[in-house]
Amino acid sequence: MSQRVYNLFQQSVEAKMQVGEELAPIINAASDKIVDALLNEKKILICGNGASAAIAQIFSSCLLDRFEKERPGLPAIWLGSNISTYTAIASDSTYNDVFAKPVRALGQEGDVLIIISTSGNSANLVQAVAAAHDRNISVVAITGRDGGDITSLLDSQDMEICASINSRRRIHEIHLLTIFCLCDLIDNKLFGIE
Repeated sequence: MSQRVYNLFQQSVEAKMQVGEELAPIINAASDKIVDALLNEKKILICGNGASAAIAQIFSSCLLDRFEKERPGLPAIWLGSNISTYTAIASDSTYNDVFAKPVRALGQEGDVLIIISTSGNSANLVQAVAAAHDRNISVVAITGRDGGDITSLLDSQDMEICASINSRRRIHEIHLLTIFCLCDLIDNKLFGIE
């Protein structure tokens, strides 16, 4: 079993190396987009489903509190954080609106919406992208595989960071590393933190 564990570590590293060179400039450009929004006193809205929701929550926490070192908190909202609102929308309207309604209510022109999805096909995330576009909010889609339905919705102001591999667990691992890279770059660009 120890060899199995070692093999899992090796597969994780290999998957990251497979996409790392391709994603590095896109992650850097996405960090510029986020930093520009923050410098203009805008906020970052973040959402995802399942394990992607957990990654969205980690990202929000790292921005609001701190990443590696102390610094002022940054305005980030994890859209799945209010369970009462989340379930009310799902019950009163439709589950497809659980992110779109908060984007329309909280989002302002110049904000950035971060979508995290392994498949890019979840209807509630597709609706969130549409809501962001309605509010002139740019989207950074952190996706996997071929990007799914979300890819076709992105316009010229949007960006996609796509881990184009087929293993769901490897995509989640790459997404987690991606948000940590974004946090590192944001802290460096805003505060000079090394």
